[in-house]
Amino acid sequence: MIKSQQILFNMKIKFFSLSKTISLLLCLCFLAIDGLAQTSKKDEKSEAILKKAVQVLGGENYLKVKSQIGRGKFSLMRDGMIGSFQTFIDVIVFPDKERTEFKALGVKTVQTNVGDTGWIFDGEAQVINVQSETQVKDFKRGISASLDNLLREHWRGKAELSYVGRREATVGKRNDVIKLTYDDGFAVEFEFSAEGLPVKAIYKRTNPDGEEQKEEDRYAQFVDFQGIKTPLIIDHFSGGVQTSRINYETMEFNKSIPDSVFAKPTNPKELKKDLKL
Repeated sequence: MIKSQQILFNMKIKFFSLSKTISLLLCLCFLAIDGLAQTSKKDEKSEAILKKAVQVLGGENYLKVKSQIGRGKFSLMRDGMIGSFQTFIDVIVFPDKERTEFKALGVKTVQTNVGDTGWIFDGEAQVINVQSETQVKDFKRGISASLDNLLREHWRGKAELSYVGRREATVGKRNDVIKLTYDDGFAVEFEFSAEGLPVKAIYKRTNPDGEEQKEEDRYAQFVDFQGIKTPLIIDHFSGGVQTSRINYETMEFNKSIPDSVFAKPTNPKELKKDLKL
């Protein structure tokens, strides 16, 4: 009789332990399902913000852009004032070809990149140099942090998009924030107004002293060119201090641009003439 009672007691203990295990597993399953549902909602939110911004900037017109030519002034800022400026022409064939010509006091500088390669013309020294690994890396990092890269989705397969939340902008206004996180860990947050306009991009980089600091691009004065809204002003901040301003004056889209524009010249004299497109 005692043995039977002991067996029955042991069975009850095992059943109670099994019940607790099953309850715990069910609880974990429900939490996992709820977590997936929350993640799914955040993914849907970030994708919706992305689509809204594309529509605001021109919809299909914006997405069909294969090349652009921008002209304007590039200014270095000091204490909130323009310290010096250069005129520029910037030629881009998406996703990774770019040639930018700067001119100040008659002296020209040309920086050109194609994928993993690049060259620079120093007009003062009249020499053409191949870009260093660091310079090419900086160019590619710039693409990763660019608004066009985000909205035209060249990051697909290389990064993950997520919804961060809402962030205070001005009094009574908040911006939606989404984040791109690349496979190598580099992350960029993009802020959008309630109307869907891009406001800023925020990321971090390591400065020459080996310290990590906040970098920020702010977009302003959107103007329509060929059915595409383009920010005429892009202000750059490093560590909370404004360091430069890009001020576009004109923008052309989808002009035919030959590969020769990006080819490294054999003679510096070839770069004396202004770029004709």
